Amino acid sequence: MDKKKAVELLNKAIEARDGAYAPYSNFYVGAALLCTDGEIFTGANVENASYGGAICAERVAITAAVTHGHRSFEAIAIVGAPNGQAPVDTCMPCGFCRQFMSEFCGDDFEVVLVGDGDVKIYTLGELLPHAFTASSLS
Repeated sequence: MDKKKAVELLNKAIEARDGAYAPYSNFYVGAALLCTDGEIFTGANVENASYGGAICAERVAITAAVTHGHRSFEAIAIVGAPNGQAPVDTCMPCGFCRQFMSEFCGDDFEVVLVGDGDVKIYTLGELLPHAFTASSLS
């Protein structure tokens, strides 16, 4: 993915971050998922008093896309920071989100992040080199 496209996707994630509900951590995360057909789905983290009931921005975006019939994805941009602060540090997806992505995305799926004031792009294969996939069940 070229840098211009990555920045556009990051900006969508920043916009999505405004929808976060994070009264416990005060850490607002936004995600923007790019489908291979060009459609973009966004998500924000939604916390719960029962912490295990919280859902990350990445999984919100992916489940929105899946429920609208999409199953093929190119990239996801993720940004996060305390509420009221600009996202300038890398907000890596948690392990659960990495595993969730692997259900629908291959090793070449791109994860776009902000870090050190610049765009950082990783592949899912770099972030989750030994994913548990459907082939693991056979």
